[in-house]
Amino acid sequence: MDESIVKNNTDGDMCEHCAHKTKERSEKEHKDMISRLNRFEGQIRGIKGMVERDAYCTDILVQVAAVNAALNSFNRVLLADHIKTCVTQDILDGKEETVDELIATLKKLMK
Repeated sequence: MDESIVKNNTDGDMCEHCAHKTKERSEKEHKDMISRLNRFEGQIRGIKGMVERDAYCTDILVQVAAVNAALNSFNRVLLADHIKTCVTQDILDGKEETVDELIATLKKLMK
């Protein structure tokens, strides 16, 4: 990871290249997230292979449901961490607009 790009979101820093908020993560958190994402990527490749091999529809649907469940779990963990760290720190820093940002994010997640 390019350390010049990652800034601590709790300080309200922005990525110097794209003007978006960023968050510095611990090595363990980063490694865990990448590991989970790699598994999703493998699952998607597996589903693609099933389609290429003309697998039975319900077999594919079961695998897609498994990927959806895994992604939903990933989102829950990430959202909880976001609330416990970024949102909490911003509120303590008096950045109440973060609550509106959280509400907007939740609306997008609940579509």
